[in-house]
Amino acid sequence: MHPPPAADPTWIGLVDETLPVAAAQAWATTSDCGAVVAFTGTVRDHSEDRDGVQSLTYEAYEGRAEEQIAAVVAEARATWPAIRRVAVLHRVGTLSVGEAAVLVVVASGHRPEAFVAAAFCIDEVKARVPIWKREVWADGEDWGLCEHDHAPHAAEAHR
Repeated sequence: MHPPPAADPTWIGLVDETLPVAAAQAWATTSDCGAVVAFTGTVRDHSEDRDGVQSLTYEAYEGRAEEQIAAVVAEARATWPAIRRVAVLHRVGTLSVGEAAVLVVVASGHRPEAFVAAAFCIDEVKARVPIWKREVWADGEDWGLCEHDHAPHAAEAHR
């Protein structure tokens, strides 16, 4: 997956290959931005009541998922107009422990907006975007359990 044209301030999508973490950070780094905040969510070796997780398979309602990611980014831009570049990329397919599953990169002139907008984007993507994971662990496999309660995130304090 290649970055969008330099003039495009938004890079979103579902990706069926290794997430381009370094490329996204490089794309977001511009001469007018003093802050680039990146969050990478990775596959861990356990989940709620499930030790020995070996892999996750992500599935998405593709068209709707991309629409919802775009809506999250639009809301972040409306709330924090100082943010310049935003990348939100999510893997689909089967991933092993340690692989990057989701990437959020936000660039702005200063760090406060970049941090809070990045937190908002990952929290809202997890809460609103139709992406599901199937876990394979030592004793079986099943659809992933929701470990987070979607409580107000750090971004709420800055609205």
